[in-house]
This record gives sequence, structure tokens and C-alpha cells, in this order.
Amino acid sequence: MTEEVEEVEEEEEKEEEERIEEEKKEEKRAEKKKKKRKGLFTYYKIEGDNVKRLLPFCERCGIGYFMADHSDRYTCGHCGFTRYKPTETEQ
Repeated sequence: MTEEVEEVEEEEEKEEEERIEEEKKEEKRAEKKKKKRKGLFTYYKIEGDNVKRLLPFCERCGIGYFMADHSDRYTCGHCGFTRYKPTETEQ
């Protein structure tokens, strides 16, 4: 009789551990934030009747491939081309 009780207790402990693990997994899923995608409107600025590009196009890839704006350089995410910004001493 005691063996049966021990087996039942072990099964209950296993089920409790599994339930706790599942709760932890659900918490991790809930913590993740979805990335906000930049819209196309962040690359252009409208001034009156004119449209101005805020970022340069890649010199290698051509029109349609904007370069990422970093603090000291512009970088193309498509081909990896990098163009450094002029520093204050160069100007």
C-alpha cells in the first residue's frame, strides 16, 4: 500500500514540475516585445510641394537601397558598403 502512495506522490510531483516549467515558458513568451518596423515615411520628408530624401541611396546597389545612418558612417544593409561621414576636423 505504501508503494502505491509513493508512486502517486512521485507522479504528482512530476506533474507539478511540468506545470511550473510550462508557466515559465509562457512568461518568457509574454516578455518578448515585437519589433516595430520602420515605415517608409521615415526615409522621406515633405517640404511644401517637394519631397526630400533623408538618407542616401547605396552607391553600389543603386536606387531603392537606403543606407543606415550611424553616428560616424552610412552603411548599406544589402551589400555592406560603408561611407564615412566627414569629421569636424576635415570640414
